[in-house]
Amino acid sequence: MTVLLWTKQLENGLERMDATHREFVEHYNLVAAALMEGAEAFLPAYDAFVAHTEAHFAQENRWMEAVDFPACHRGEHERVLAVLRDIRKRVANGDLFLARRLVEELPQWFDGHTNGMDAALAFHLQSVGYDVETGEFKPKAEGGACSDSPAGCACATLTATPEPAEQS
Repeated sequence: MTVLLWTKQLENGLERMDATHREFVEHYNLVAAALMEGAEAFLPAYDAFVAHTEAHFAQENRWMEAVDFPACHRGEHERVLAVLRDIRKRVANGDLFLARRLVEELPQWFDGHTNGMDAALAFHLQSVGYDVETGEFKPKAEGGACSDSPAGCACATLTATPEPAEQS
């Protein structure tokens, strides 16, 4: 049986995202275990996994929308959900072939997605000061760089004029 282990390598330093990813790992492992028992055991675990994944992706999509993050990440979410839904239909008709392939392939995809697209999203959310718990931007120190920017301080602006170098 394939097992997906939670490791420090999967952490992105954004607690809400990391907690959701730990839940994803737990759901995946339940699906992998249920697959060994056949379609009747698999479908309830799989449905719970799909529901979690839909909520997981919707959460990240809301964050991306709030900070105008590139749409390719949302596009990958849509493609994965389309595959998950297709596999659900196939399993309901007695075909477990693609379900087995999903269980084999998903850990590698999850590692790549978490350490690529999700890591970039977590970094961006933190760099612009977006609080995923409140859905608001953290206030900037008065008079600091970009303090008037609603998107946070992800710009490169000088806050003071440098002193001219001494001439010799």
